[in-house]
Amino acid sequence: MVKVAICHEGHINKSLDNQIIKLLFQDLNLDVNRVEFYGFGSKSNFYKKDYKIYKNLQMAIEEQEIERILFVLDADNEKDDTTFGGYTKTNTNLKTILFDLKLHSISDIYISCNPVNKVGNIESLLLSTISKEQKKCIDTFLECSEFKAKGNDKALLEQIYKLAYPNTPYNFQHKYFNEFKEKLQNLFVTK
Repeated sequence: MVKVAICHEGHINKSLDNQIIKLLFQDLNLDVNRVEFYGFGSKSNFYKKDYKIYKNLQMAIEEQEIERILFVLDADNEKDDTTFGGYTKTNTNLKTILFDLKLHSISDIYISCNPVNKVGNIESLLLSTISKEQKKCIDTFLECSEFKAKGNDKALLEQIYKLAYPNTPYNFQHKYFNEFKEKLQNLFVTK
């Protein structure tokens, strides 16, 4: 059976990206067994043409084991990372790499961020789908607690979200998930 590949930040089965993708597969009734997941670790690895996962992907494509690839990366913030940060840089730089590696014709890209300002990560996407009241509650807690994450508040936001809203952790019906769901479904569309 020919599979599709999903390449994401973090590690397989240990990252929020992987968890969200698998939950979206359940929501969409897609067969997760047809997917080969590749955890790239840090975002910078996506921009290394000689990265081992690219070699594995190219071999799997040559052997006709993989027919489509979806790359899932965080936009992050250009202010924090002038090399790889920002929606536009993330998209443009990855497209260049995929073109150079001759993977562009079977690949698609989804960039996780707050869809309104195109900044952030998967946690920003999740927070953008909750109500204004819920977001205000989280912001107020962070402000009054004066908790400062050491350089990275992604894990903190994820934990606060899960603690505050355990019964409805993710609103996959929100319009901000439409593009992500469409790209996942397109992996299985016959050309």
